[in-house]
Amino acid sequence: MNRQLMDRLREITEEERRILEGQSGVDKALYTREREFTIDSGQMLRDGRLIDVRPHTRFVHFPEHRHNYVEIVLVCQGSLTHIIDRSTRVVLREGDLLFLNQFSSHEILPAGRDDIAVNFMVLPEFFDTAQEMMDEGNVISRFLLSAMRRSGGEGQYLHFRAASLLPVQNLAENMIWSLLNRQPDRRRTSQFTMGLLFLELVNHAETLDAGSLAQKRSQAVMEALSYIESNYRGGSLTALASRMRMADYTLSKLIKAETGSTFKELLQHKRLHQAARLMRETDLSVSDIITAVGYDNTSFFYRVFREEFGQTPREYRQGRPGKEDI
Repeated sequence: MNRQLMDRLREITEEERRILEGQSGVDKALYTREREFTIDSGQMLRDGRLIDVRPHTRFVHFPEHRHNYVEIVLVCQGSLTHIIDRSTRVVLREGDLLFLNQFSSHEILPAGRDDIAVNFMVLPEFFDTAQEMMDEGNVISRFLLSAMRRSGGEGQYLHFRAASLLPVQNLAENMIWSLLNRQPDRRRTSQFTMGLLFLELVNHAETLDAGSLAQKRSQAVMEALSYIESNYRGGSLTALASRMRMADYTLSKLIKAETGSTFKELLQHKRLHQAARLMRETDLSVSDIITAVGYDNTSFFYRVFREEFGQTPREYRQGRPGKEDI
């Protein structure tokens, strides 16, 4: 990370100065006006922003809390230990990223002077641009974004060991610099940067740490979704289960539970949206496209394509409005 930026992040904040001078614990009034310790976006996000960033407060145990926004933690130097939902110990090391949705609770063990981390505070609607940037047929993207946008009350986190992913580190550094320096009119730029960061992460499912049972389930599903991305033309549940050393039934049940769709539905979704992309971007004939995406039954393809897009392939290519445009 840029030396000048790191020097700025190492500076002792006013809150940290009071802690070093003997303040007992975290001053919760800085974070919320409520009795329950839920950190409030209204107090943390400046000037009505959808995203902001602040250095993590060192030298003190940060007690269990929630947020009414999505939090993304990046460790820039050293390490940081989180206890999530009172049960899962997650040790973040330099370059690691931790995504916490609005319903996760966590506490943070004291960080030392050289343990430098930043917290991105993000309202869910900020991810709209990232959603738009991604291929609608990218099932990994849909899985990750739904995890961030889940409307229920279930806590969820994603831990990426991303130190080796230079594009991810550069994108995160760009956002930190922009947000700390309050660059004017940078909202769209930050949204696009976040979208690019997501695109990099979803292409590197292997960096998702599977330390807990929940994370192991998430990683297994990520591997399955990555398989679909790369093998949609001829992939099968049996081949994937064999690769992952799991029973077909077990893997099928896991995918359904985590994504809400069956393996067959995900595979078909990817094939159809890949076919739609080829229709938009190439001059290939429909019959060639059908073959290219893995279908061998033309009448079946026409039927499922119409069910998905509300129009025939010819109508779609000619730009007539379908059900997605109404």
